[in-house]
Amino acid sequence: MSKERETTNALIRAFNTMDIDTIIALRTPDCKRVFLPSSLNFPPQSNDAYRQNLTGMKSVFTSFELSVDDVIEGISQDEQGVERRKIVIFASAKGQTPVGEYRNEYVWKMGFEEGGQRVSEWIEYVDVGMARDFFPKLAAEMKRRAGERVSS
Repeated sequence: MSKERETTNALIRAFNTMDIDTIIALRTPDCKRVFLPSSLNFPPQSNDAYRQNLTGMKSVFTSFELSVDDVIEGISQDEQGVERRKIVIFASAKGQTPVGEYRNEYVWKMGFEEGGQRVSEWIEYVDVGMARDFFPKLAAEMKRRAGERVSS
């Protein structure tokens, strides 16, 4: 098994336990989470923004399970012609929240630093229906709970 695949598997395990520290540790300091399709107009997330997002999600999920449906490993060249190992995963998630059942599908394209121990590139295709219909309800609940923590 490639080091990149081992890192990917560790990332999936971290998501399934909502181990935010490990999720962030498996990313390079400059890794950005880029959302597609671009028509959603979601800005890229730094590690700090991603940590904040994951913390909010952890506060509202009573259960969360991420399953990998398929994995594609390969090598591509960056702008300077340097070969980089990449992994594309097709994943499904389900969970329970106070605003209803969460079901989502993702495609993650991840590039890795030399040695494969951390993700340096993260492009995430999201389910547009979920982003349009369910995510606003989830975001409102996360915001409400964050307000409760601040006033407590």
